[in-house]
Amino acid sequence: MMGLIKIPEERLKIFKEKDYSRKLKMLTNCNININEEISIECEDPFLLMRLKEVIKAFGRGFDFEDALNLLDEEYCLETINIQDFSGKSKNRMIVVKGRVIGRKGKAKKLIEKYTNVKIAIYGKTVSIIGKWEDVQKAKRAVESLLQGRKHGTVFRKLADEQYG
Repeated sequence: MMGLIKIPEERLKIFKEKDYSRKLKMLTNCNININEEISIECEDPFLLMRLKEVIKAFGRGFDFEDALNLLDEEYCLETINIQDFSGKSKNRMIVVKGRVIGRKGKAKKLIEKYTNVKIAIYGKTVSIIGKWEDVQKAKRAVESLLQGRKHGTVFRKLADEQYG
């Protein structure tokens, strides 16, 4: 089976420089070739799907090590399009993105802590890696912030869900 993945040029450059394709080949025994896009040849269709998710996550701004979690079937990747909440205005997108990041990254760190996920904010997206149930909690929190809800309200709700 074969799959193609396109990731942003600057992330593709890092992928090549760090020789991540060789690391993935060693881990999975699948062939990975890089041109303008990344092609994967793999016997196992499930593994092919997992590898595509790893590369897509890397392309969305995650560290390679965090993206590798997606090889585990318990983990999933969720990507939220910020434009769905901000419209096309570049200034509005910066403001909305800033709400998810928070002052000195505090909002992002708190969501990661309360939900046990990793979050990457890159381009026009917020992406989340974690176990399915944790990702859903984090997604609700991120979407609440993107919709303009108060940070305190969002964090109290997360704390209540965590501590019951």
